[in-house]
Amino acid sequence: MNAEVSARARLAALLVFSAAMGWLEGVVVVYIRGLVGIGRDQGMPAAAEVMRRFSSLPWFLPTEQTREAATIAMLAAVGWLAARRWRARAGAFLICFGVWDITYYVALHSLLRWPPSLTAMDLLFLIPPHPWWYQPVWVPIAISCGFIALGLALFSRPDGARSRRP
Repeated sequence: MNAEVSARARLAALLVFSAAMGWLEGVVVVYIRGLVGIGRDQGMPAAAEVMRRFSSLPWFLPTEQTREAATIAMLAAVGWLAARRWRARAGAFLICFGVWDITYYVALHSLLRWPPSLTAMDLLFLIPPHPWWYQPVWVPIAISCGFIALGLALFSRPDGARSRRP
């Protein structure tokens, strides 16, 4: 098996893993929404309201934060395993993150018909809890598209390649 086929196979595995993980994350968030009383047909409440609901279960916020940290650790570990050099590993992580995040929103839309549009507001992360993380869905989608593009460039660049200046 030559290096090019191997890189394609690793990229395919990254895509499958990331999409499956994104779908799983969407399913988990469906359960979380039910746990905190956000109905199937409801939009995302304002960040302050979400945090109020979380505070009704004192164990919930730290538990959710560990889930978020574990998600990032899993994406980073797969990125590390996918390549030998730091540049390609960083690229693999960015690809995984982008595909995971976009698939997450596809899963939510498929399962809940939410978000109804890319302008719908979402609470993106809880590490650390901050109103800055409350953004329209198009923001993480755009960032994820950029991550995938940059990740592909880093991942597909030959390990020993150096950029040439004219």
